[in-house]
Formats: sequence, structure tokens, C-alpha cells
Amino acid sequence: MRLTTKGRFAVTAMIDLALREDKGPVTLSGISQRQEISLSYLEQLFGKLRRHEIVESVRGPGGGYTLARKPEDVTVADIIIAVDEPLDATQCGGKENCHGTSHEHGTRCMTHDLWATLNAKMVEYLDSVSLKDLVDQQKQRNAENSVVVMHRPHVAA
Repeated sequence: MRLTTKGRFAVTAMIDLALREDKGPVTLSGISQRQEISLSYLEQLFGKLRRHEIVESVRGPGGGYTLARKPEDVTVADIIIAVDEPLDATQCGGKENCHGTSHEHGTRCMTHDLWATLNAKMVEYLDSVSLKDLVDQQKQRNAENSVVVMHRPHVAA
């Protein structure tokens, strides 16, 4: 599996956007500061996300980005595929020429089917996780971290 920084940053930025968009469009500079992701890198990622109709841009003062779909209708697979992240564990990129065309024992490696099945399971899993799921997890984590536990001193009888 080759999930690079591009895919991780895109998912992280989308969670940040979804957490904050109820207050209006979210700026890339805000995401950049909060998530410590280069602004120019975010601009590239959001250009691709916009072309795949996952986000919409709002121009002008108070502008930024909003979700183009409901968070429950955006999957992690949608995000990763939109930013051109390959979800492929095979050596050959799914072309079944693992050893190249000059190899005497054919073109597929012995483990091709194993990696191709892993690809399918990976996409199936990432397609089952919605942006809403990730946002809900983050909200739960934030709520747990903000709980203050008070202890009463033990009083002897």
C-alpha cells in the first residue's frame, strides 16, 4: 500500500473543514496554521477536491471553502482518489506485468492475486468510512479531552 503524505493531508484538511464549516467558509490559511500543512500544498489539494465536486470555493471577503456534499456522502476513498493518490499494493500497478515483458516465467508475480485482493479490501474499507464518521470521532475525542475530573477529598468518619 502506498498512502503518501498527499492522501493523509487531504483527509486531515477535510476533517478540519468539516469541523468548522458550520461557521461559514473555511480558509486554507486557517487549515494551514491549525494542521501545519503548507498553504501552497493545500491549494493544490483543494483544486483537485473542487474539480471532483467534494468542496466548493466561495470568493470574496469571508470566502474560503465549504463541503459540496454532506459529510456522510463523502468517503475517505473519495478524498484519496480525488487527489490522485494511488490505492495499489501490487508491484505492477495492476497491469499484471510484475516482472516486466522480458521475464521468462510470464508477466505476473506469484503474489499478484494477494496484493490485488488487498487493494480491493483497502478500497472497500476506505469507501465504508465517511467524512462524518471521522468528524464524529474527532468531536468525541475533543469532548473527552475537555472533561475536567474533580475529586473530593476523602473525609474520615
